[in-house]
Amino acid sequence: MTITKRLLAPVGAFLALGSTSAEARAPQVARPALWEVSDPDTRIYLFGTIHLLPQDLKWRTPAFDSAVSAAQQLVVETIVDQQNPQSIAAAEASLGFKQGLPPIAQRVPPAKLAKLRAAIAKSGAPEKVFDQMKTWLAAITLLSLQFKDMGLHGKDGPEEILRQQFLSAHKPIGELETNTEQFGYFDRMSEKAQRELLEGALEPQGSTDKEFGGMLSSWSKGDVNGIAVTFNRELSQSSEIRKLLLQQRNANWARWIEKRMAEPGTVLLAVGAGHLAGSDSVVEKLKTDGYKVRRVQ
Repeated sequence: MTITKRLLAPVGAFLALGSTSAEARAPQVARPALWEVSDPDTRIYLFGTIHLLPQDLKWRTPAFDSAVSAAQQLVVETIVDQQNPQSIAAAEASLGFKQGLPPIAQRVPPAKLAKLRAAIAKSGAPEKVFDQMKTWLAAITLLSLQFKDMGLHGKDGPEEILRQQFLSAHKPIGELETNTEQFGYFDRMSEKAQRELLEGALEPQGSTDKEFGGMLSSWSKGDVNGIAVTFNRELSQSSEIRKLLLQQRNANWARWIEKRMAEPGTVLLAVGAGHLAGSDSVVEKLKTDGYKVRRVQ
């Protein structure tokens, strides 16, 4: 499901670690970046996440836990309920299928047809089911198989851990986008851009594993410049995907933050780290609009 692979994340199961070779490289302790935007009666913490993480990585710090304790509400990109996936299934059904599409085999270059058919066979679903999927949903579905092979589990991601903590504390949880709205960004892509995603989903697992290692290293060190490079490199190759999945959403989220600043209280906003790094980031948009964004970790 979660991007280019990085941005298929929440809706599919974003990159995390599972293979033995990757685990050998994984850091044991992380200090991910955390920011604060505040005025006399409002404080919003901005926490950049990797949607799934190695199970044993220690990423919580005293500064982060202090922010969590102070927060009266958690807000995430979209709520992915691991126990009740009906919302995502309904969004898939409403947006991701269409009659009369070209067969899925015609939507990849001939040189990648064997990889496509091998991935479809591994899914256990007949190829005719993929024929009825829009190309973006086929990409998400096949990429999720790689995540499964890498031993990825949604329960290990920061958003799910935080969601359970806020539920236990009876604190409200909000979302910036509904499941349907998030799928809608993919659905609005041109067929050309969707096919780029599908080809990316057929890359060998080894390249996915290596890519994740770089992202995890930058995230663990709170290296925002490194995050901007590793999370956004592929997006520079497609202006359409960059505009839809990064620039447009970042602008929407910055407006949400600015509107929320008019209300008192403390909020923890947890979104993919790539959205908080780089020249198009939520952080930079807030600064441009005159807000002081303070790095607290």
